[in-house]
Amino acid sequence: MNLLQNKTALITGANRGIGKAIATMFAAEGCDVAFSDLERTDAMVEVETELAKYGCKVKGYASNAAQFSDAQELVNQVVADFGKIDILVNNAGITRDSALKRMTEEQWDAVIQVNLKSVFSMTKAVQPVMWKQGAGSIISLSSIVGIAGNANQANYSASKAGIIGFTKSIAKELGVRNIRCNAVAPGFIMTDMTAQLPEYVLEEWKKRIPMHRAGTVDEVAKVCVFLASDLASYVTGQVIPICGGLQI
Repeated sequence: MNLLQNKTALITGANRGIGKAIATMFAAEGCDVAFSDLERTDAMVEVETELAKYGCKVKGYASNAAQFSDAQELVNQVVADFGKIDILVNNAGITRDSALKRMTEEQWDAVIQVNLKSVFSMTKAVQPVMWKQGAGSIISLSSIVGIAGNANQANYSASKAGIIGFTKSIAKELGVRNIRCNAVAPGFIMTDMTAQLPEYVLEEWKKRIPMHRAGTVDEVAKVCVFLASDLASYVTGQVIPICGGLQI
């Protein structure tokens, strides 16, 4: 039996990268998948088509996860379309990297809004659904820099550290209703963005990683499958680094 059979997941920011890998692996494990991004694009239609090949129900939604009214409307629509939400994956995120002395207020606000407020908005919106069901798994994408910090990423690091504190807090609140809340903290993962870095930069990163390689989006997705499944039925309030041993 597939690990996520008869479950329904809602995943934000799943048109590409880590979010798409999570959605794909969830579908492969028998999960029905609702996913969102800012706009309904050709990429969203392609993801729907790819995931439908696994025989699951799948639907993409245009929604701004950082806007609370959008988050509430999205959750209501997914419940209407799918009947329930067993799993929420908070994956939406952006970067606006800059040294602090050059960082603008707009760069700070944009990253906090998209990366951190979206986690609040989506979790707040889905909580009543899971509370009524008496079960649920909420997985939020933090980062290794949310644990260790990183130069020129004060806004991103702060947003990802905030996700960790939020996750640990709501785990204490929602555990009584069997709602598990965990975070994953990816390190240097090969995505479309990191693939564009110069080769010498990639090599310098690899030297700092004990496993001497970058991680893959599928390796992040596998940990999310575990946390979403009943294999992790007694795991909550945890932050799991997926970083090959990297210490920034």
